Amino acid sequence: MQVLLENYETKKNSALNFMKNGQLNAYFEALVEMNNYKKLLFTVCAN
Repeated sequence: MQVLLENYETKKNSALNFMKNGQLNAYFEALVEMNNYKKLLFTVCAN
């Protein structure tokens, strides 16, 4: 679970950097990956 949380935070920080730099395509890709990690975190917590 710790690895998932670290990956989520990494993608979150990179998404913020992409947004600040105006790289919208990369920003949306990072948001999709953040969403996937968030779903996995909820699944692990539920079990």
